[in-house]
Amino acid sequence: MKTAIKGLALASLVLMSSGSAFAGVTVRFAQPQNYSDLPFASWDRKQVLDDLTEHFQKLAETLPPGVDLNVEVLDIDLAGRIHHRRANEIRVLRGGADWPIIHLRYSVTQNGEVVASGDERLRDMMYLDTLRNRYSTGDPLRYEKHMIDEWFSKKIAPKRIG
Repeated sequence: MKTAIKGLALASLVLMSSGSAFAGVTVRFAQPQNYSDLPFASWDRKQVLDDLTEHFQKLAETLPPGVDLNVEVLDIDLAGRIHHRRANEIRVLRGGADWPIIHLRYSVTQNGEVVASGDERLRDMMYLDTLRNRYSTGDPLRYEKHMIDEWFSKKIAPKRIG
């Protein structure tokens, strides 16, 4: 029984670190166990990485045929800070020096040729300005998704035409 659980845990870790490919996008998480800020519980960490992968996939659906986005996430520091209360983790958002940061490396290829690439450290110091955030307050990654959207529209969307 313990061997089966260890096997499942190892398989989950391999899947989380390898990322995924989906119609026009490849997302890879480089050494997520070393990220600055992810939830402690393995299922919560997996959910964050899965949600971010899904978000990149949705953005990639807007790419024209023949254009692919490759993203390697190097580090994640989620909005807010974790506070431990008994056995629970509580994420507290104060708007101080607790803004979200995602460090990533990317490339955009068109018909197999690299048309753009870079190494970016996405950050949103004004993340609590909810007037501009279109994600629901129930979405735990709304600030990170908004930040990724801003990056995508400035760095990737202009490269799509051609």
